[in-house]
This record gives sequence, C-alpha cells and structure tokens, in this order.
Amino acid sequence: MSSDSEDTPAPIFHIAERADWEAARDAGRPYDVSTRGRTLAEEGFIHASRDDEQVRKVRRAFYADLDDLVLLVIDPAGLDVRHEPVGDDVFPHVYGPIPLEAVIEVRALPKNR
Repeated sequence: MSSDSEDTPAPIFHIAERADWEAARDAGRPYDVSTRGRTLAEEGFIHASRDDEQVRKVRRAFYADLDDLVLLVIDPAGLDVRHEPVGDDVFPHVYGPIPLEAVIEVRALPKNR
C-alpha cells in the first residue's frame, strides 16, 4: 500500500522577478518566463530547481543584483518536466508554460538566501 506522498511528485522551484509573475497572475495567463531576460519561446523551456540548494546557487549566480524576486513553488504533476544535466548537476526544466494553478505557493526570496 502506498501513501499519497509516494504518488505525489515533489514540488519544483522557479526564481521569478515579481513583476513577471504578477503580470501573468493578473492577466490570468500561464507563466512563460524561462529565466532572467528570456522567455519560454526564446529558451525552449523554463528553468527550475529541485531543492533549496539549487535555488541558492541559481540566486547567487544569476540574480544576485536583483531585489524584487519571488520563488514559485510548482506542482509538476501534469507538466512536461525533464531532469537534464547542467554542468555537474541535474536541473528540472519545464517544457511549456506553467499554468497558474500549478503554482502552489509564492514565497519572497530575500537577497541573503
């Protein structure tokens, strides 16, 4: 017998500029920003992280100079998520826009994270 937690995929995380997230939310449209300054259409997928350690690394490497960030906590069920190598690590990439209902939590992302 399996529990619900075994059947439910672990959430993944995406660092977003607050303005990008709020624009999608306020328009009622799926979120489609891949990474800083690049859209899903330009990149081909949306960058994500699997855990807090990856979030910290990405925050330091690509967003260190930005203040107004949020962390989207995403339920990957039903999304096309592929875990792909990037350097010496493996990151989840979302192939397609992220429906608003897949974002289960939005957290502030302070600089010292």
